[in-house]
Amino acid sequence: MPTMNMLQAINNALDIAMAEDDKVLCFGEDVGIFGGVFRATSHLQEKYGRSRCFNTPLVEQGIIGFANGLAAQGSVPVAEIQFADYIFPAFDQIVNETAKFRYRSGDLFNVGGLTIRAPYGGGISGGLYHSQSPEAYFAHTPGLKVVVPRNPYQAKGLLLGAIRDPDPVLFFEPKRLYRASTGDVPEEDYQLPIGEAEVTREGTDVTVLGWGAQMEVIDRAVELAEAENISCEVIDLRSILPWDQDSVVESVLKTGRLVITHEAPLTGGFAGEIAAAVQDRCFLYLEAPIARVTGMDTPFPLTLEKEYLADYLKVYEAIKASVAF
Repeated sequence: MPTMNMLQAINNALDIAMAEDDKVLCFGEDVGIFGGVFRATSHLQEKYGRSRCFNTPLVEQGIIGFANGLAAQGSVPVAEIQFADYIFPAFDQIVNETAKFRYRSGDLFNVGGLTIRAPYGGGISGGLYHSQSPEAYFAHTPGLKVVVPRNPYQAKGLLLGAIRDPDPVLFFEPKRLYRASTGDVPEEDYQLPIGEAEVTREGTDVTVLGWGAQMEVIDRAVELAEAENISCEVIDLRSILPWDQDSVVESVLKTGRLVITHEAPLTGGFAGEIAAAVQDRCFLYLEAPIARVTGMDTPFPLTLEKEYLADYLKVYEAIKASVAF
């Protein structure tokens, strides 16, 4: 089994999807010969031609509008938004068109074949316009699916699952892991289910929940906690919409405690939705308040990025506080 980084796994998934189905198209800003700003689409144009992998104008609303039209006519578009921060000009197309296409037509038409890829999150000293985590904006929108992988194996399997899913999917890729995260990835075709969380470590004292790049942060925090005999159950949510409420609740009923962490700001972050649902179903079993370890309610800073991010020490302190409550 070859070792791949996350970029190679994503490229491999796109290659498999395009080879399997001539209707799969890959497009976005500089994705052709250049291979995208992170090189995720390298060599796809030379392999499949300019009609199936091509550059678009620098207009995000147009990219997604074009993708909606293609998907409505039976194509399987994989549209790249160069940075997740750039997705907001396309917000209207995604929220008012992509998400509602099937519903408003009474299922006469749909854009279920659409996948939107976007690098997201901090950790690369990108400053306020290249570091945001916008998943919660889209989790408020029925009709979409929102997926975030944590490693190369997941990136390939979840991306193939997203491309083949009957609903439109936003696929947020943690860009600080693009080359930093490596692992064994099967060369053959496989896909992972959307909407199912993964318990990556079993424990009894506290449930620690996250997604994407925060899973690496959680693992470091849990190592410190385990050294102090705190048994942590770790869950990778993987899918923000739909999210696997039952798996999270089952874990919290066992541990009685929950720590949630994400990069996005605290207010309106998806951790709040998780906390509300868990307290609704687990209230009498909770041994401590549900803790949220997140980014700050400020624009994403450049020089103070390390202070802003929800790092492993902040998660570790939250774990200790929860157990000691």
